[in-house]
Amino acid sequence: MKTLYLIRHAKSSWDYPELADFERPLSTRGRKSALLMGTILKKLKAEPDLVISSPANRAAMTARMIADAIHYPLDKIQYTERIYLADEAVLIQVIKNINNSVNRAMFIGHNPGLTGLANTICDQPIDNIPTGGVCCMDLKVTSWKGIREHGGKLRFFEFPKNHAS
Repeated sequence: MKTLYLIRHAKSSWDYPELADFERPLSTRGRKSALLMGTILKKLKAEPDLVISSPANRAAMTARMIADAIHYPLDKIQYTERIYLADEAVLIQVIKNINNSVNRAMFIGHNPGLTGLANTICDQPIDNIPTGGVCCMDLKVTSWKGIREHGGKLRFFEFPKNHAS
């Protein structure tokens, strides 16, 4: 069995209109949300064998904050531009190329691709993965190449507003 975590980057900042989309950092709320989701993932015993992130600043910041919280080595995060603003078809191809020695993979990326991917793979519909949201599903496959439509069983779907105090 394989486990897939889909994480949408936390809330980005629009305070710097001169920055290109790729360069936008996390907002203050986004940094707090990424820390919160890292804590939640640690409690849920998220232990990915591989973390793959979009290299966009907001996604990379989210990836580092979550990886730090769950004790995943920051220097082992793999960044690939293929994830940046990718649709579900591209994301599926990235997943199918994961080495089969990896049993638990975590993706940090962007919408609408991540929500589209979740709805393609998951057995339950997800209206939207909000910023900072995490969708985790178990895939009854022995090879990443075997992922199929609605073949993933939703384990949990968490997002910052579920934990607002």
